[in-house]
Amino acid sequence: MTSISERSCTLLVHYDKPASANEIKEALEGNDPQAKVLAMKKAVMAILNGEQLPQLFITIVRYVLPSEDHTVQKLLLLYLEAIEKTDAAGKLLPEMILICQNLRNNLQHPNEYIRGVTLRFLCRIKEEEILEPLVPSILANLEHRLAYVRRNAVLAVNSIYKLPKGELLLQDAPETIEKVLRLEQDVSTKRNAFNMLTNHAQDRAVRYLYENIEQLSSWGDILQMAVLELIRKVCRTTPGEKGRFIKIILALLQSSSTAVVYECAVTLTSLSHAPSAIRAAANCYCQLLVSQSDNNVKLIVLDRLQELKDKHREVLQDVIMDVLRALSSPNMDIRKKTLDISMDLITSRNIDEVVMVLKKEIVKTQNKDFERGGEYRQMLVQAIHGCAVKFPDVAANVVHLLMDFLGDSNTASALDVIFFVREIMETNSRLRQSILERLRDSFYSVRSSRVCSCALWI
Repeated sequence: MTSISERSCTLLVHYDKPASANEIKEALEGNDPQAKVLAMKKAVMAILNGEQLPQLFITIVRYVLPSEDHTVQKLLLLYLEAIEKTDAAGKLLPEMILICQNLRNNLQHPNEYIRGVTLRFLCRIKEEEILEPLVPSILANLEHRLAYVRRNAVLAVNSIYKLPKGELLLQDAPETIEKVLRLEQDVSTKRNAFNMLTNHAQDRAVRYLYENIEQLSSWGDILQMAVLELIRKVCRTTPGEKGRFIKIILALLQSSSTAVVYECAVTLTSLSHAPSAIRAAANCYCQLLVSQSDNNVKLIVLDRLQELKDKHREVLQDVIMDVLRALSSPNMDIRKKTLDISMDLITSRNIDEVVMVLKKEIVKTQNKDFERGGEYRQMLVQAIHGCAVKFPDVAANVVHLLMDFLGDSNTASALDVIFFVREIMETNSRLRQSILERLRDSFYSVRSSRVCSCALWI
């Protein structure tokens, strides 16, 4: 059986205007920098779309490698990333040795952009024969004066160390990166270094965390997120450590970053089922519902509350009023999801407060400027109907208010009201007289024939 191994793809560009190899070659051999840029783009896109252009390699080595143009150098790296670097047997092609010296020069280039993009390029290289001679230059960039170069150097070290023979290429990588982490001032570089230790030397990452736990609140949000990722990974492999990290998560709940607070809540619910932990997570979600203006964020948070409701209904019953605050959003999807969650959380303890909120929302929909008032009112009527079915005693508080909407221009909403009234008439004999009187007074406002026929039947 023939074994087929698929190449990994790190770059994808749509290309529907193929160019011939001769056209590209002529442009690369010319002196016009813009023409070279365009030719390199065509070469990269052709290779990405399955073309084999082996005849261009020597031309690129002769005419593109020496270029000082930053755009050309960036495209050269994309070209080197896209081309086949090994033969059918998996051995490095001999001509690839030609690019190693160029990459080494780039890693020692006086321009920090060239160094940075080259280090980023090396993160996507898997051929150890190319990487091995470059290791000293990569390590030297860990001490570069600019954070942009240092953070990309850490990423390169992390990627190389992940390779099958990475530990042979970088024997002291965890120790080196730990030194970088302790001395570094740039938050992004510290985050990259911490992530590297999280992936390859968790004991060092945990030790660093506990040695600097007093400064945790002052760490940048991206570094705090890296701490949460470490906690999740450690607890996944050693569940007995959960209790040790819960305090750290609770401390990070006070972070000024909403992204960190959200991740804390997610981590907390995955590690602990204690009511206090679930309540803390639910409170965080409710705060995010009110504080965030992005509707997508609100929907994601509501999905998390839905998951909590399915597993910890009793805890969420205590925060139902906070969940209902999301009804202030003008987005109908958010309102619908909020009502769906809340209707599953009503109890005899909170039903009166919930109905009061729903009544206030119905009154708001009477404003002519209220966006999609009829549709929202229909949702509210259905919610109140559901409350009255579960707790018949609340019907008296809402039925007369709802009957004001028998003449609603939204026929579906008016039908929901009259069906609700019909059900109350059947199940609650104490309210029949007052409902009949109110129904008689409201007949003049009815606009729908279906509503009218149901009212006459009543």
